[in-house]
Order: sequence, then structure tokens, then C-alpha cells
Amino acid sequence: MGYPPPGQDPYGQQPNQDPYGQPQYGQQPPQYGQPAYQDPYAQPQQPQYQDPYAQPQQPAYQDPYAQPQQPPVSGTPYPTSGGAYPTSGGGYPQGGYATPGYGAAPAQPQNTFGLVSMILGIISIPTACCYLGLVIGVAAIVLGYLGLNKVKEGVATNRSQALAGLICGAVGAGLELLWLILVFALNMGSLNFT
Repeated sequence: MGYPPPGQDPYGQQPNQDPYGQPQYGQQPPQYGQPAYQDPYAQPQQPQYQDPYAQPQQPAYQDPYAQPQQPPVSGTPYPTSGGAYPTSGGGYPQGGYATPGYGAAPAQPQNTFGLVSMILGIISIPTACCYLGLVIGVAAIVLGYLGLNKVKEGVATNRSQALAGLICGAVGAGLELLWLILVFALNMGSLNFT
């Protein structure tokens, strides 16, 4: 091992080369994709081999809405005792109905009585002259009363429909009663008891 020949740097640098990677006069600037600064003391990088026929690797799909997986309490997937899963009947709702608080949607309002009461109440007014107004009006009154009770219990949300059915049913039944009294009075007046 001897000294390097004259004109050569003992550390491997060329005589007119800037150690910070700046091109000197007459040198080409670095090409696109090559770093501007090249460490003169670094070992040359070998390009990694890529198989041109290999399929591109995609990252595994992860559901952003999935809940994190928790390991089971024991070695089996089923709880043995005191595990994370309820073993008594008190943990899950009984029957086929979903109850709020267990991740299910809240129950739908039961607005049927109020809606049917309003429809029958409206129909009872024009049918008062056809001897149907009393029956339809009474049905509207009963269903309107039941609909208002459902609203008070918090099961239904259509108080105005139930109240409209109750009022229209009462008007229809009242008109039918007046019609019957008028018809009965006119028939009694036309009869002669002599």
C-alpha cells in the first residue's frame, strides 16, 4: 500500500469536484430523477430488482367503519365464565322487537288511530244526509280518542290528526242526529191521528 499518485486526493475525490454536489464550469447539471447532492463518501446504491411481469402489490383493504377486533377471553371463541359476553337472559332484548339502547333504531310512531280517525271524521260530514254519518262519526270519535291517548303515552306523534278526527266525527254525528230529528218531526207532522 503506497501513496496515491500525484493529482489524486487520498480520500477518493477528484481534483476539480465540489464536495457539495454543485456542478463546476463545463460539467452537466444532474438529470431529472437524480439527486442534486451526492455524498462522495457514500457507497454506490444498487437499484432494486423489480420483476416486470409481477402484478403490482396493493395494500390490503381495511374497512374504515369496522370496529377493532378484540381477542376472546379464553382460548375458545365462546365465553366460559365471566367473559365479555352476557350469559344470562338479561343482556339481550327478548322477542323480535328492537329496543332503544342496544344499537337498534328507535321504534316507529304508531299514528294509525289518528289518521283513520281524521279520514272517517271527514267522511262522516257529507254522509250525514245518507244515514251513514252517525255510524262513521261515532267510529271517528272513538278512534280519535284512542289516538289522543297514544299521543299522551308518547307512542304516536300526530295529535292534530287525532283531534281533527274527533272534532269532525262529532260534527258528522251531530249533523246526522239533527237530520234524523228533522225527518222524524216532518213524518210525525204529516200523520193525522183523527
